[in-house]
Amino acid sequence: MVSGQAEALEATKRRGHTRRVAFATAAGAMVESYDFGIYGFAAAFVFPHTFFPSLGSSAAIVASMATLGVAFVTRPAGAILFGYLGDRFGRKKTLIATVLGMGFCTVAMGLVPSAQSIGIAAPIIVVGLRAFQGLAFGGEWAGAQLFATEHAPPGRRGLYGMFPQVGNGLANVLGPLTLLGVSSFGQSAFQEWAWRIPFLGSGILVLVAFYIRLKVEETPVFAKEQIGGKVTPPPLWGAMKRQPWTIMLSAGALLITFAFYFSVQTFIPHYGVENLGFSQDEVLGVTALAGLIYGASACVSAVISDKYGRRPVVAVTQVFGVVWGLALFPVLAVPSIGTFAVALCATTLVAGITLGVLGVMIPEQFPTQYRYTAVGVSYQLAAVVGGGIIPIVAPVLTASSYGPMAFGVVLAVIAAIAALCTLALKEGRNKSMDWSMD
Repeated sequence: MVSGQAEALEATKRRGHTRRVAFATAAGAMVESYDFGIYGFAAAFVFPHTFFPSLGSSAAIVASMATLGVAFVTRPAGAILFGYLGDRFGRKKTLIATVLGMGFCTVAMGLVPSAQSIGIAAPIIVVGLRAFQGLAFGGEWAGAQLFATEHAPPGRRGLYGMFPQVGNGLANVLGPLTLLGVSSFGQSAFQEWAWRIPFLGSGILVLVAFYIRLKVEETPVFAKEQIGGKVTPPPLWGAMKRQPWTIMLSAGALLITFAFYFSVQTFIPHYGVENLGFSQDEVLGVTALAGLIYGASACVSAVISDKYGRRPVVAVTQVFGVVWGLALFPVLAVPSIGTFAVALCATTLVAGITLGVLGVMIPEQFPTQYRYTAVGVSYQLAAVVGGGIIPIVAPVLTASSYGPMAFGVVLAVIAAIAALCTLALKEGRNKSMDWSMD
């Protein structure tokens, strides 16, 4: 009887621990994806008029998308900064700092006056906030994935690595739905003030995430490393000295995730309104559906990778991405909102599957003492190219003499590079996370 009660108590503790880890990682990921989602949409439809009214329509959209890219420029610095903090002082403390940094900048963005009110100071403030926010974003994803996977029991790392993707998926539905809700005030009101509501509302998500992260314990893998008291070189130095090629391969594998995801979050919705004639509400509704597909596919793929392995699931998806990149704009050429929905959902399906599995696979490539730094740098290098440059290049390519198909070719090439990089990485499904470089 006593033994049975002890086992039941232990099972209850494990379930409670799992829930806390799930909520802590999902909440921060939700803040990150929500912030980026609403900013991407605002950069496409609001900021050209609000912060760049003196530019022509084409130049304004490029300038607005460039503000989106500013955060990607500072992301690598954030990965190094928060990677150092996470590898030296703990995953938990660092994740509390990143969620506060992300949230502060999003709320502040919703308070920036228009260029008509304060002139050139408006876009300067926006750029400054985006740069600071990029630092926080630079440390969030790696920390959340490590926090989840380093807590995972053997054989269930994919399941635990799924938790941040739950937050991503919810945010990718919540963001468009929130924007759709405030657009009901009318186009004029949306452009003038209603777009600020989702930005200010981000503060609620931040407070929830902050509270939850205060309640969780440090990962056992990191705690054991600290108890060992080993003297190690600075995390960035150790990572670049011992595994530079692994960092580059990891970044290359992630390229497809960013390129496909941010195409859906920024450029393709704008293309649907301006070039295909769909209404803003139609595009928002379809984008919310695509966000649901994104989150669900990331979660499912992470879990099944525990059974089938990381590399097979990712590589097959990336090869499909090559084909889909070439097919995307011919499919979009069909004048139907249903076809438009298929195009967005298929694109986010590729992004979701690759993120879900690579979020588990990449932390498995690096040792505990510089894992946070190495994973963060890998992720943010991919972010600079796939997420920072692609939204700027896309409207330029589609407006060129080559037409939209040129951008499809770029997506296909990125998918091919990602597949080759994935195949060059090690399969880590059966490898313990508790290891160090001697």
